[in-house]
Amino acid sequence: MSFREEKYLTYKRSGSVSDLNYIDGEPDLDINCLFREVLNDGIHGFCFSLYEEGQSPGDTVSEGQIRRRIEKIKQHSEWIRTFSCTEGNELIPVIAKEYGLKTLVGAWLGSDKDKNDEEIESLIRLAKDGYVDIAAVGNEVLYRDDLTEEELLEYIGNVKAELTDIPVGYVDAYYEFVQRPALVDVCNLILCNCYPYWEGTSFEDSFQHMRQMYYQAKEAGKGKKVIITETGWPSKGEALGGAVPSKENAIRYFVNTNLWSQDEDIEVFYFSSFDESWKVSSEGEVGAYWGIWDAQGNLKY
Repeated sequence: MSFREEKYLTYKRSGSVSDLNYIDGEPDLDINCLFREVLNDGIHGFCFSLYEEGQSPGDTVSEGQIRRRIEKIKQHSEWIRTFSCTEGNELIPVIAKEYGLKTLVGAWLGSDKDKNDEEIESLIRLAKDGYVDIAAVGNEVLYRDDLTEEELLEYIGNVKAELTDIPVGYVDAYYEFVQRPALVDVCNLILCNCYPYWEGTSFEDSFQHMRQMYYQAKEAGKGKKVIITETGWPSKGEALGGAVPSKENAIRYFVNTNLWSQDEDIEVFYFSSFDESWKVSSEGEVGAYWGIWDAQGNLKY
């Protein structure tokens, strides 16, 4: 994701979402110890960061590389979320199942129809072979303007016709579901990305804002289950408006998000598991620093 001022719905503080922060106002709190406690107790899910230094989408990855990263994640998470079903990504849900993890598996869609067909065919095959618990048909396609809404709805409908035993949805920013009722109608569940950072929100308001994003998607969802498929805070990089990356802010955001997830029984996939330097080209320096582990696989906090 990245900053798009014309896209998002403006955040306003509201009494409808109570002022709740789990750790603000506690200056003597050992935040690093609390972070480790929350991580070691386990969170709902991680977005799986696949690419190591020098790699980027389009490179084919090995089984060994996937296993090394899943070994780091498996003891801290029940689920992983993937973004593609080709170029080695199709191995991730297969290996994840070996380790007892549940999977939200995504087909990456863009403007290349042949590539889209390849992704969709692989997603369907993985699901029919039992490696997919939730299927996601595309990620931020509307946000990037890669497909029209009508084209996307057709892809989702085709996958739903093939996969009748598992929920099928689409991942995008929360406001896309608010603004597109036909998208809500076609999905079995709502898979929304919620990023206060990318809307320039100060850390002090970030937890409030993220929760309000979720509740907007929930209201738009017409009673359907809503899952936060991405949220996080960068540990380093450029400030955006009032949003300042730092290790302390990243730790606190992780703790707030995952304690709330547990208390309210809201399913959250945290973004991200590992730092990935390839994101600098599209997001600036900050794109490389969203992980809980660094690019070498070391825990950052």
